[in-house]
Amino acid sequence: MATKHEQILQHITELGVGEKISVRRVAKTLNVSEGTAYRAIKEAENQGLVSTIERVGTIRIEKKQKDNIEKLTYAEVVNIVDGQVLGGRNGLHKTLNRFVIGAMKLDAMMRYVEPGNLLIVGNRYQVHKLALEAGAAVLITGGFDTNESVIALADELGMPVISTTYDTFTVATMINRAIYDQLIKKEIVLVDDILIPLQDTFFLSIDNDVKKWHEINGHTSHSRYPVIDDDMKVRGMVAAKDVLGADMSVPIDQVMTKNPITVKERTSVASVAHVMVWEGIELLPVIDEQNRLLGVISRQDVLKALQMTQRQPHVGETIDDLITGRFHETGPDSDYHYQCDVTPQMTNHLGMISYGVLSTLVTETGSRLLRQYKRGDIVVENITLYFIKPVQIESTVDMKGKLLEVGRRHGKVDVELYHEGGIVGKALMMAQMLDR
Repeated sequence: MATKHEQILQHITELGVGEKISVRRVAKTLNVSEGTAYRAIKEAENQGLVSTIERVGTIRIEKKQKDNIEKLTYAEVVNIVDGQVLGGRNGLHKTLNRFVIGAMKLDAMMRYVEPGNLLIVGNRYQVHKLALEAGAAVLITGGFDTNESVIALADELGMPVISTTYDTFTVATMINRAIYDQLIKKEIVLVDDILIPLQDTFFLSIDNDVKKWHEINGHTSHSRYPVIDDDMKVRGMVAAKDVLGADMSVPIDQVMTKNPITVKERTSVASVAHVMVWEGIELLPVIDEQNRLLGVISRQDVLKALQMTQRQPHVGETIDDLITGRFHETGPDSDYHYQCDVTPQMTNHLGMISYGVLSTLVTETGSRLLRQYKRGDIVVENITLYFIKPVQIESTVDMKGKLLEVGRRHGKVDVELYHEGGIVGKALMMAQMLDR
């Protein structure tokens, strides 16, 4: 039987897009406490099913697919710009296609305004009205208001009119930043992107015996399977080594590994790779919040996904991309292996290279040296970094690395960082290596 938390989530999922949700109403409808209702609504917000807006409330929104992540709903725009909704609240769930800055004469401006747009403009009432009639929402900057007829039209058409105290340039920058951040998220591969779904997953039940393992093994040629109970909750994992020499009639729960390591569907693949390498695991069950089986993820799938992401063009640039983009090999006549120029983004408030950037430089140097010895993915276990001298903005950092020890699965690298011939940092990096 579903828990109260699950029942509330199911109730929220079944609500129409654009419908308003309140803790009190959910608690009353499903006869649960307000605390339980609040927790479930927050979970729904994390899942992208609802959006909470100050002075408006919580509304059901359409869950964005990953390939559509660069598009925002009007509800998200309200939160980004700390806006106030003046009218058209019942259209907050809609997705905007693009935003248009209204800094032109009326006729010229309206050529760019199309249905599903967001027009960013000041206190020009006639423009507000024409934009709504064209099927676009309106974002009024500078803290200005609009007139009653525009608000009435917004409510009638279901297109939001939003007011913000920020100026037009700041608003456009804030929205661009939000889209940029979402593009970075789009590049991060999560477990639910590559998991083998439940309908294609082979598993055993807690009341099966060893004979059942042999039957499934003969059919699939796989050797590891999750073990579930009657509620689909994961109770264990069973592998070939567990059933080796066991009698066919022995219950599976007597030979399985209890309380196995599991992962959630929103876990990043990079994190899963680390767990698999660290624990020496070939297959992991993927579970939901209630520990119910959603599918499995294999080490082979994880490695394939990591290789694929390394070849993807990055639309949104992370700090690591910024640093490694400036990172290059030196020529054959140099005493150093690599160089990197210190840009303003890489510094702390004093204008010196930040500790985090130094760690990334060490990681990149060590990883490149290890890859020369053995192809594959590097999972850093430990870095001991000695920060000897500060390096200021617009300097060039030279890096020299030395392989201390390389095994089949492990590597140890000594990295030295120099500026103008003097040593400024020294580090020891230890890593595990994943075969491709």
